[in-house]
Amino acid sequence: MGEPGERIPYANEMRPSAAAFVARVTARNRLPLDYSVASLRVVDFLVDGLRKGGADRERASGTLLGLGAYVGEVLVRRAGAAWVDFDADQRAYFGQSVGVRMPDGRVWNPLGKVRNRFEVGGPEESLQTFWLTLHGRARRSAAA
Repeated sequence: MGEPGERIPYANEMRPSAAAFVARVTARNRLPLDYSVASLRVVDFLVDGLRKGGADRERASGTLLGLGAYVGEVLVRRAGAAWVDFDADQRAYFGQSVGVRMPDGRVWNPLGKVRNRFEVGGPEESLQTFWLTLHGRARRSAAA
């Protein structure tokens, strides 16, 4: 469930966590984190920058949590998902305590997906590709 000592917010705290992260990182930089599907490319770029910059998992932990909250919030706003607290089995499977439930009932782990991008890298862990292959979206999903 994240790093030792790291507090993962509950589902009802994820939207404000994503908003606070976006406010913090966009205050210093002109990053287009506008909750659009296209902004997931920016998330890929930021995670890759952390990897290439030599950040270890512990140092990058807070940023990865913020980016995971952001990706989850994109799913909430653009795919009709809802933040949920995982049950014990889901926590064991995903290694996280919170994720999103899609309109069709499927659950996804955006926090873990961002961590995978950081740890593994490569196109198969792209957050943009995650969106493109995402099952369970609402039919009315907004364009990028």
